[in-house]
This record gives sequence, C-alpha cells and structure tokens, in this order.
Amino acid sequence: MATAQEVNANKQRYGRDEALALLSGVRRLFVAKGKKVTDIDLSKDRPDEDVLAGLMLGPTGNLRAPAIRRGGTLFVGFNDELYAEHLA
Repeated sequence: MATAQEVNANKQRYGRDEALALLSGVRRLFVAKGKKVTDIDLSKDRPDEDVLAGLMLGPTGNLRAPAIRRGGTLFVGFNDELYAEHLA
C-alpha cells in the first residue's frame, strides 16, 4: 500500500477539531483499543461529535495513533487482526 501522507504524531498533534475533521468523507470508522474494536457505519448511524471524539482521542486529548485513512474508511488505534483483515 502506498502512503499518500505520513505525519509524525510526536511532532504534529491533532486535537478534537482536527480529529473530527478527519471524518470528512469517511463512511466507516474502526477504533481499536487493545483487543476491543468498535466498528461504526457513519453513513447509516452517525453518533454525535462527543461520542466520536471520545473514541478517537486518547487521555491527552489528542488523536490516538496510529490513524490510517484508506478510501472511505478511517482506522484509529492499533489492532493486528483488524489491520490484517482490512489492510492486507
């Protein structure tokens, strides 16, 4: 998979507004926290911004890493099985 843009999370922070802006044009959101994966179909049942921010942001208030956008899907957080299934 070719990388169109890569951002170092240690140097550039994405707060609440920037994280929510990443959802523009996204139809499906996967959020991984450890073994738990939350799958949200944003085109059918979009939660409010507070719920989305709660899923996407870490304890520091910044976007959790890694965050990968592939087409209309956004992946936030790391989960080996999720990546193997959708990004292989």
